[in-house]
Amino acid sequence: MDRRFFNLFDLTEEQAIKLLDTPQSQIDEAEDSRYIAAAHLVNFPSDRAIQALIRAIQNTDPCLENRIVRRKSVETLGRLRAKVALPIVQSCLKDEDCYTVENAAWAIGEIGTQDPEILEDLTQVLNRPDQTYRVVIHTLATLQHQPALERIRKFAESEHGSTASAAIAAVYRLTGDDAQMHRVVEFLQDSDRVTRRSAIQDLIDAKYYRAIPQISRCPESIVFRLRAIRLLADVGVAEGAIAFEEIQPYLEQTLCDRPNTLELVHEYDRPPALSFLIRELYDTDFGRCYLATQTLLEQFSQEAPEALLQTYEEEAYIDYGAHYHVIKLLGWLKYAPAYALLIENLFNSAPQFQKSRGAAAIALGELGDVRAIPDLKACLETKIWDLKYAALMALETLGDLSNHEILARDTDWLVAAKAASAIKVDNSVPA
Repeated sequence: MDRRFFNLFDLTEEQAIKLLDTPQSQIDEAEDSRYIAAAHLVNFPSDRAIQALIRAIQNTDPCLENRIVRRKSVETLGRLRAKVALPIVQSCLKDEDCYTVENAAWAIGEIGTQDPEILEDLTQVLNRPDQTYRVVIHTLATLQHQPALERIRKFAESEHGSTASAAIAAVYRLTGDDAQMHRVVEFLQDSDRVTRRSAIQDLIDAKYYRAIPQISRCPESIVFRLRAIRLLADVGVAEGAIAFEEIQPYLEQTLCDRPNTLELVHEYDRPPALSFLIRELYDTDFGRCYLATQTLLEQFSQEAPEALLQTYEEEAYIDYGAHYHVIKLLGWLKYAPAYALLIENLFNSAPQFQKSRGAAAIALGELGDVRAIPDLKACLETKIWDLKYAALMALETLGDLSNHEILARDTDWLVAAKAASAIKVDNSVPA
């Protein structure tokens, strides 16, 4: 579990418990938050913390603030995998608040159980009107609850793509029948970003590594695609079903992340202005961001660099989505004056900007400036596998394979396979 974002609040366990136990009416909203306390207790897997979270759930004050605290408390108990809390979490499956129900379903999946009573209560949620069903379906499949199969199957025809995707994948996970899995793959090109992201997750959960090529072309954030390719590659290689050579082109295509390698799902109904395209880089739908980047490359290659630097200085430096696209574009445009900016972001340690580090590595390779070689080599010491892999790719582009012999024995099998493959190719080229 990636815990980098968990411990963001300067609270001790005792302070968090005291705050969570404080009646909502006594909370100074300008200074305190019981929600923050409930979230922060994930850092303290103690009996005291778990009991405090249980007490928070038992507090049925109907005000919105308290309902939100209860939802977060359920989630935190799930993250803590607190088996002692299963009875209180089970009771939340019949809560009036649909979001508390959803969090309870998720928490049960995280904690794990084969208790038939709990699993039947969970299955009954599928009959509840005005409820989101995706998480419930996912949990039932994860816990391999076969009695829920037919009740799950009916959701395969849901008008909501994310629900249908979850149901189809769940049927495959419960039965091994992949007859409908092509529909989940097709959802990767849905116009709705939530549906695309859901399909990626469902393919991961189903361990459907045959979809790696299609995932690499999905116009969704590189974070989701890389995670999927990595997890599915681990499964497929471990099972002996696929080899690194089959994965490599799709992995490296994803790390390069050129928009012309994606199957874009949006289009413009009129020629867009440069200012409009720059604003599109901030859209939460990466499908629109990639369409904008492609159009900038094709139609505004001369004007774009200055506009990109301006938006970086004004706003993109704190917006991790636009930040990523700006960094990548400066590389594709081969804008040499951006060299110092790219080096700076190669070492950006802020967690939310991690994908921009790999982007900076690839961009430096695109610039072709050999001054970047020492900095790229420094990135080979990182524990972030995709940054190390991107640095290797950039070093190869710049003609430096001096670290590959060592990295061919790296503890990360993907990095090791990448280094070994480059050495093999290099040795096969006549001097």
